[in-house]
Amino acid sequence: MPNADPRVALPESGRQYHIALGAGELADYILLPGDPDRIELIASRLDDIEFVRRHREFVSVTGRYRGLRVSAVATGIGADNVEIVLAEILAITSHPTLIRVGSSGVLRAEIGLGELVITTGAVRLEATTKYFVHEGYPAVADYAAVAALLEAAARRGKRAHLGITATAPGFYGAQGRPIPQIPIRYPDLAEEMRRQGVVNFEMEGSALLVLAGLAGCRAGVVCTAFAQRTTGQFLEGDAREQAELDCIEVGLEALMVLAEMDRQVRAAGAACWRPGLWSTETGA
Repeated sequence: MPNADPRVALPESGRQYHIALGAGELADYILLPGDPDRIELIASRLDDIEFVRRHREFVSVTGRYRGLRVSAVATGIGADNVEIVLAEILAITSHPTLIRVGSSGVLRAEIGLGELVITTGAVRLEATTKYFVHEGYPAVADYAAVAALLEAAARRGKRAHLGITATAPGFYGAQGRPIPQIPIRYPDLAEEMRRQGVVNFEMEGSALLVLAGLAGCRAGVVCTAFAQRTTGQFLEGDAREQAELDCIEVGLEALMVLAEMDRQVRAAGAACWRPGLWSTETGA
C-alpha cells in the first residue's frame, strides 16, 4: 500500500491487522456486538452469507437481511477494543452506519431484566477517548440512529427505555462492584450515576459514539438489561438467550429503518433525515 502511513503497521495483503478484513468486505450498515459468539446468532438471521471470519477474538460476517447488505463485527470487551475495531473498519469503508448491540447493568428499578436500553449519550468513564478529544467532549448518539432503534423496538414489540449510559473501563471496581481482598476507590459509583440520571452501565458505548462522531459516521447503541444493579439480579438461562436475540433483532431492524431513512433523504434531496420525511407507506 504505497500511500500507507508508516506509523501504521499493515500486512502486505491489505487486510486489516486485527479484524483481517479488506476493502469491499464490509457493508455500509454494520452491527457491533461485543461478544464474538453473537456473530453466530446474527449470521443465523442473514441470507446470502458472503463469509464468516475469525481472527484473534474478532469475528465478523457479511450477508443480507431482508435484501439489505449488512455486516457484523464483534469488538470484544472494552473501549480499547472498540478503538481497534473502529479504526480498522474506517480504513476499509466510507462513512458506515454503526449500531452497537450489547448487554448492560441497569440502574433504574422500573427497567425489567431483558428489556432494552437505547443510549442517547454516554458518560465517558473510560480513558480511551481521552486520546482523541478533550475531557469535556460529549459522547452523543446520532439522533436518527436513536429514532431508528426506537422504531425498531416498537416494530418488534420490545419494551425499550431511553437514557444516558455510563461507559466504564472495567466490570468490577470500575463500576463500583466490590472485589474480595481489593479495596475499590469509588464504592458508591453506581448510586452516584443513578442520582445523576444515568440509566445503565456498559463498557463500549462512549468510545463508539465519540470515534464515529469524529469520523462523521452515524452511530447508535442498544443494550439488553442483563443485570439489575438495584437488586443484584442477573438474567440467566433461556431468558438470557432470548434477551440477547431480542437485542440483535432490534439492531437488524434498526439498520432496515436507517436504510429507509436514507432513501427518503435521497428522494427529498434533503441534507439529513427529519421526521417530516417519514412516509406512511413504510408502516411507521
